[in-house]
Order: sequence, then C-alpha cells, then structure tokens
Amino acid sequence: MFSNILCQKMLLMFMSLLIITWIIFEISQSSTKLWTTLHTSISFYSWNTSMKSSCPERPMNQSRLPTETKLREEIPTVTRRVKPPTEKELRIREILEKLNQQIPPRPFTHLNTTTSATHSTATILNPRDKYCKGDQLDILIEARDYLRNKKKYGGDFLRARMSSPALKAGASGKVTDFNNGTYLVSFTLFWEGQVALSILLIHPSEGVAALWRARNQGYDRIAFKGKFVNGTTQVLTECGLTLNSSNEFCKYLYSGGEEVFYCMKPQHMPCEALTHVCTKQQAVSFLTDKEKDLFQKSNIGVEMMKNPKYISVFQCNKSEENRTQKCQMGTEIPTPSGYTFQGRWITAQCKQNLLNSSQINDCLKGKLIYLLGDSTLRQWINYFPKVANTLKPFDLHGTGLYKKHLLLDADRHTLVEWKKHSHPFITVQLYSVIDDGYIPQEIDRLPGDKDTVIVITLGQHFRPFPMELFIRRVISIQKAIERLFLRGPNTKVIIKAENIREMYLDTEKFGDFHGYIQYLTMKDIFKDLHVGFIDAWDMTIACGSNILHPPDEVIRNQIVMFLNYIC
Repeated sequence: MFSNILCQKMLLMFMSLLIITWIIFEISQSSTKLWTTLHTSISFYSWNTSMKSSCPERPMNQSRLPTETKLREEIPTVTRRVKPPTEKELRIREILEKLNQQIPPRPFTHLNTTTSATHSTATILNPRDKYCKGDQLDILIEARDYLRNKKKYGGDFLRARMSSPALKAGASGKVTDFNNGTYLVSFTLFWEGQVALSILLIHPSEGVAALWRARNQGYDRIAFKGKFVNGTTQVLTECGLTLNSSNEFCKYLYSGGEEVFYCMKPQHMPCEALTHVCTKQQAVSFLTDKEKDLFQKSNIGVEMMKNPKYISVFQCNKSEENRTQKCQMGTEIPTPSGYTFQGRWITAQCKQNLLNSSQINDCLKGKLIYLLGDSTLRQWINYFPKVANTLKPFDLHGTGLYKKHLLLDADRHTLVEWKKHSHPFITVQLYSVIDDGYIPQEIDRLPGDKDTVIVITLGQHFRPFPMELFIRRVISIQKAIERLFLRGPNTKVIIKAENIREMYLDTEKFGDFHGYIQYLTMKDIFKDLHVGFIDAWDMTIACGSNILHPPDEVIRNQIVMFLNYIC
C-alpha cells in the first residue's frame, strides 16, 4: 500500500513538472514574438524618419505592423517645405521666357539654307526723285537664302544706318520684323544733302539662334583668378561665378546670396585674404562647327542695299521743327533717339542747350557725381576736365586702370568719382577687390539729395555669360534705385546704355547681338523709373563707331546730354 501511494505521488509530481514546463515554453514563445514585433516596428520607424525627405514613402501593410502606424501617428515626421520663388525670380523667368519666344531655335542643314545678303532684296517703297527733310523713307527687305528661296521666318539681326560723311552726319534706322522673312526699315530724313543708305545683315536668324543657345549654356568661357595675400606670401587660386569642386572654397555673398563669387581657399590663409582678381578668356565654344561657319568674317555685316545706295534730300521750304521741351528725367526715348550733324548729337525727344564753361561750372557747383560702371564710363572721367577745367584729379593711391578715379573742385565743392562695377569684370590685369561693390551696394550706400547725381552703365562684361546673370543684376539695380528715391526723391539717376563695338571680334563671347538684347532688356526694365537715359547704342551707330571705347567726339556728346539732364 505504501508503494502505491508513493507511485501516485511521483506520477503527480511528474505531471505537474510537465505542465509547468509547457507553460514556461508557451510564455517564452509569446515573449519572443512580442519583442520581435516591437523591435521591428521601431526599426522601420527610425529608417522612415531619416530617409523620408529623399526617398518616396512605400505604404506599409497595417495588418502586419499595427504598432508602426500608431507610433507614426503619435510622433509626426518632419517634412522639408519647398520655398516658393521670389518676386525677382518670377520676373527673371518671365523675361527669359519672353526672349526665348522671340529667339526660337533655327536648326539648319547647310549654309545655303540661311539668309543671304546678296540674294535678299531691298526695295524703296513709294520712290521719288526728290525727298524732303523731315520725311520718312521706308525700305522693304525680303530675305532669301543662298538658293534664292524666300525665307518664311524672321529673326535676322539687321543694322540700318544713313549717313553723309561730308557733313559728319549719321542716324540709325528703325527695323520692324514681320516674322515671315520680310522687314520694314524706316529712316527719318533729319538733314538735307546727299545721303548714303546702308542695311547690314549682321547675322542670319540661324546664327542669332545659335548665339542665343550657346550664350545660355554655361559660364566656362571666362576663367577668374584670385590673389590672396598674407604678409609676404601671395597665392593665386581659381575663382568664378560658379565653382565645381569638392575642395574647400570661399564664398563671397551679397544681398542674401543673390550675388555670389567663389574662390578656391588657399591653405593656411583665410578667405578675407583675397585682394585682387583677374580673368582670362578660355578656348571654350558651345557652337557646332557648322554654326561657326556663320561667323566667319565674310559672313558678318554684309551689305543688303544695292541700288540706289544714295538719295538726295532737300529743304523743300519746310519750317524747322522747334523742340521746346527741356530734356527731363523720365522722358520716353523714341527710335531713333537722335542723329549726329557736324559731329554734334541732336536728340529727337527734347531741346538741348549748348552750355558755355561758366554755365557748366555753375551747374556743377556743389554736385556729387558718381559714375558706376565699366571702362566706357571711365572715359567720362578722363574727358570731364576738358568740359569743366576746374576739375582736378585727386590721387587715391590706387594702382592700375581700374582703380577708383576722382576729380575734385574744392572751391565749388564738386566731386566726380568713377568706380568699376563688380563681378563679372573681364581684364587680364589684376584689379583690387578691397573696396569692391556691386552697383546696387554702391547705390544703397548713398543718402541721395538734389545735388547727388548717379550715372550707371553695364553690359560689355556680361556678354560672355548667361543672360539670367545680366537680368538679375539690372533688376537689383532697379530695386536699389527705387529704395534711393524713397530716401532721396530729388536724386538724379541717369542710365547710359552700352555701345556697339568691333564687329568681327569673338562674336560668340562679345558680339553686338548679345549687347542688343541687353540694351532692349535694360530699356524695358527701367522704363517706368523716373531716370534719364543716354542712348549710347544709337549714338555709336549714328557716328559709325564700331569700337569698344568710342572716340572723344562721342564721349563729348554723351557728357553734353548728361549736362542737359542735370543743369
């Protein structure tokens, strides 16, 4: 009996141990599943929050990972907000889109299908034996290719000019493009005598489209070098308006990053050690070999007028047109804006006064005149002493052509200062950037008043770069002028347009087509501002000055126009 009881107890203990072992096993299995589930959920959540901004989110199976959904609801993820474009950026896009529409792509298979000046026709409309001073002469151009086929689209870059060399007279003509291969060239017959007529095909529309496409493809045509100075140590490094490098570089910002200039950072020197910059033209072209043929010297600036090349203009007892309105700020500029006669520029929109030395000195008394721009405006400071001989150079101890130039008349408290515009400024000579300033910066530094005059020009140094850079800078200048007029509404601001230059000098980088687009764009951006406008583009066409730095006669005419605005 005792043995039976003992067997029952041992069996009961065995069954109890078996049940306990089973319970522990089940609990162990459940705990492993729960931990695995929680651990997996947390791991996915961590990966999702760290990668969400750069990778698209893949929907999760919520029935399999219910804990993940809950965690993501309780802890919201951070998303990067897209910054909307600024008003300036929208304006730049608008202008570029408009230009792209006006200069569409014109692919061609052979030079023979491009516009030929020789085979195109120029016909005087309503021809007469006798023309009168003040009349308008219209010429119809029908563009044809080298195979004599009539062109079906426009876009050719034409330059019209009438002249009388014996009279030192000249004027541009107005070109109207009908976008179907025909053009109307209109001349106003400003003077009497024998007049020569010229209509040049600067570039065919196919060349214009190629230049426009190439211009906007990059910044690589011009290389910048920066000189860093630390005691007796000098280092030259690569710089630029853009810089593609994984190495450490210096970034020079203006106006919240709207204007940026970069330089590779030299070892053991701070970024502040940059003192000078120079540039070098690169052997880079974005034109195809076929397109380059369009810019051979023999294909640039070809005459389209055949016969008659001359007409005779008479007075015809017409009374002289007397302009009574003084040249004022904000006056609309017609096309053409004037003409030269006996070497003197005569504007078409207002009455000019010829001031003597005493009147000029009285006008300049107490004036602070700031010339901001390129070397075509530096020519003014070299010529000013010939107009006002009391102005004397003041040495600011700078070096080189591009240092700040200053003229002073201490007795009359007159100051004339020239300062170059900042990047891009193209020259092989090192120029100082110690007190460098973009034109908007320089304007913002001036308080402005009735005796402050600012003259602005830019364009020549922007031609080798994408058009967006020029548009952005001009809009920045426009905004700076608006701020100036708020604090100094009587300040006088005058815009000097860029001038034409050498016709055959590196057309892709510096050709006048680029300058013409900039000229039209600048006029459009400044049209609603109360500023004066000196039409150096029209002036240099009128006098036939095809050089970057016009002769003194042109500079004198520009300064006379300037004095008529401020005196």
